[in-house]
Parts: sequence; C-alpha cells; structure tokens
Amino acid sequence: MSGEDAAPGGAEGAAAPLRTDLRPVVEAVREADAAAFVAVGDRFDDDLRYLTRFSGPDRPYALVVVPSGGATDGDDEPTANSPAGRAVLCAPALFREQAEREFVAVARESTADPTDDADADDRAFHDGVVREVRTEGVGDHAGERAAAVVDDLVDGASAAAEDDGPTVLAPASIPHDAAVYLERAGNDLSSTDAVAAARARKTPAEVDRLRRVQRAAVAGMARAEAVLAESEAVESEAVEGADGSGGDGRSDDDRRPPLRWEGEPLTTERLRREANRVLAARGVRDAGNTVIGAGPSAADLHYVGSDPIRPGETVLIDISPRGPDGYHGDVTRTFVVDGDGGWERRAYVAVEAAREAALDEVEPGVPAKAVHGEAAAELTAYGFEPNAGEGEAGFTHGTGHGVGVSLHEGPSLSGAGELRPGHVVTVEPGVYDPEIGGVRLEDLVLVTDEGYELLAEYPFGIVPDADPT
Repeated sequence: MSGEDAAPGGAEGAAAPLRTDLRPVVEAVREADAAAFVAVGDRFDDDLRYLTRFSGPDRPYALVVVPSGGATDGDDEPTANSPAGRAVLCAPALFREQAEREFVAVARESTADPTDDADADDRAFHDGVVREVRTEGVGDHAGERAAAVVDDLVDGASAAAEDDGPTVLAPASIPHDAAVYLERAGNDLSSTDAVAAARARKTPAEVDRLRRVQRAAVAGMARAEAVLAESEAVESEAVEGADGSGGDGRSDDDRRPPLRWEGEPLTTERLRREANRVLAARGVRDAGNTVIGAGPSAADLHYVGSDPIRPGETVLIDISPRGPDGYHGDVTRTFVVDGDGGWERRAYVAVEAAREAALDEVEPGVPAKAVHGEAAAELTAYGFEPNAGEGEAGFTHGTGHGVGVSLHEGPSLSGAGELRPGHVVTVEPGVYDPEIGGVRLEDLVLVTDEGYELLAEYPFGIVPDADPT
C-alpha cells in the first residue's frame, strides 16, 4: 500500500459513542472525604475534553462533579436505585445545544429496542452520574461559575460548623486564576490524580478510536516509504548546487548530494507533506506531529525543519496524527536509501532487537519500568550507551509512554506502577548520534488480558520499499 489508495476514515464504519465513566471521580471525592471535584479549562485541555466529551469552545469552561446525596445503604454509599453523583458542565450560552448533545445526551443509556419510543431525556445515564448543562453567569470567570455550582450543590453545614470550607478536588493542572476564585469562595483545594489514572486505562470505544487513527498513521508511513523508494541517488553534476553548496553539489563535509524525487531534490519538508496528505485523506490531522529528520537531524527527537535527504543517511519518520475525537496514533520507522551498511545498519539491528525484547515483557502485572530495562539492556549488548543524555550518542529517552487524548500520557514505561489491561503505550527504543543520525522503531500497543496487541502492524526494513505491504 503506497498510501495513495488509502480509504477515508469514514470507510471503517460508524464508531461506538464515546462515554466517560465519571464514577472514578465520584469515588475519589468520597475517599478523600471531599465535597466536590472541579476541572477548569478549554477545548485544548485534554483532561476536560476526556471528562466531558465536549469539543468546544476555545475559552474556559468548568465541570463540577459531586457525589450523590440521595438514599444510602447505611455506610454512606448510594443504593442501587440512587444516582452515583451529579455532574454540571458550566458552558457558554452559545454552546448550550452542543454541550447538551455531547455531554448529556451521549452519556444516556441507548435502547436495544429500535421500536422503543421512550423520551431520550428519560433514559438513565450509563454510569449513574446525572449530567446537566448550566449557562448562568456566562460573563463570570469559569472559576467563579464553578464555585457557584459547588455552593449550590454541596451541603456545607458540617464544614461551616467546624469553621472550615469544603474540600474540593482538582487536577494539578487547574489554572491558577480558577484556583484563586474557588479558594476565595471558601473552598479548600486539594490535588488529585484520579483523572490521570482513569485516562490510563482505555475502554473498548477508546481503543477503537486509537486503532482507527493508528491505521491512518501507518497509511501515511506507507506513502512516505514509497516516496523514498521512488527517489534516486544521482551523480554530483546532475544536482549542481541543489543542496546550497558549491557547484560540484557537495557540501564542505563531503556528504553526498540529495536524493531526487519527481525531478526535484527531496527534502524532509516535501516528504512530510506527502505523508500529511494521506493523513488528511483518512480524516485525521497531522497536528504538527509529523517529525522527519535526515542525517544529523534524525538525532533531533522533535525536528520539523526542512533538510535535504541524502543517500546513505538515516531518515527517521515519526507520524503521530490526531483523530476527530481527539485520540492520537504514533508510529516510527527509519530508512536508508543506498546505504553502505555502516553505523546505521548496526544501529538498526540493535534497535530491532531492543524492540523485540521490550515487547516480550509486555503483559499485565509487569512493572512498567521493566519494559524499558529490557530494551536498554539489549542496546547495551550491542555496544550503545543506554543512559545517554540529550545531545549525546546512545539511547536518550524512555522506551514508551501512554497515548490517548494526549500524545504523551500515563503510563510511562520508565515510571512506577504495573501494566494493566487497557493500557495503550508506545514501544519505541532508539539510538542516536548527533553527528551521524538516528534510528527509532515505534509501534502502538494495547495491553490485553493475555499480553499485548499491536493496534496496527507495519513492516520493518531499513531499505525502503515502494509497496511495503
């Protein structure tokens, strides 16, 4: 598959609705003996996007979640017939209809009977957390609006009797000004990682989104590889001055002239545009995350400039698009056109072995950092420094990270904790030499009950193939 014939994303069929289970947030509030949870941000805030599934606007809004104050079983736990809690989205008035649709309606239970004509507003919420949208006080700061909702929903009598305000949980990333408004209203803020923990384990609907965008990512990779395979290494006189050097077409360090594709010098920017064109055709956005380096710039983990692509030098392609529901893909391959089998070949063999060693460790219950340890040990065995610092030669980063509505989220394969079913992580060992280039191989992996699943497979090979599949 060259990527030219990639089908649009819609060809995969309709996706199941995305619904966030807010019960872990409710449980975190209860366990902390707090009164409420508050998140404030805009549509670029990944925590808030995850919690509400609300895709706008680009100005701050707020979410307030409180445990149910209804009937209990005697242990302060709600009974089966009572709601688990309430969630209020403080949205701008102009976005009320959208908020009702994305935050409220989608969270209601769907009926299995197509003839059931029950009013949609009468259906229960899938997680037992009752949702509503409020647009009062739209001229106030989102933190003020959140504080007003907390005051309305929370029974502060016991706290007031102790001359103390209610405790409100919030993500550590809550904006400072929002925190100030909440504290001025008499609330005591406490940080929680409940949202990060919930985001780390994906639901089947989330895995479906990740799988779809990862398929688009590998289609973009196929296009980039095909372009490299179609490019030509030429003699110096055929590209006189094309690389900005002297008339003999060679730079001062005697590097070979750039490859040519469709009659013009091939650069990382041209290659990036070809990959991104396929991403767009698949209904996903590159989001500025298509990173392509060539030669020394392949050692730059985030290179997005325009370098000539030369024969015999590594071309590192990292494609991380974002799908329409905010979920990311992430795939990396490294190629060399007309190589001589030197450093780049040794590095490729080492990284491929490190990838296999890392994948062999991926299963539920394994300490996350053990995956990194195996990859680093394998690279060490091939003679590469496993703990290189930035700008040094060797392995300069962790073996992987979680992927979801953020390109980088938990769990980290270099951090604490164990792998669990539902974790989606990259496995991406690599080695780099700032004077030569870099080699990295990366796939997106779902941790399953039995081990792992690659969310989209893509072949390996240092020599580019015009038809990689």
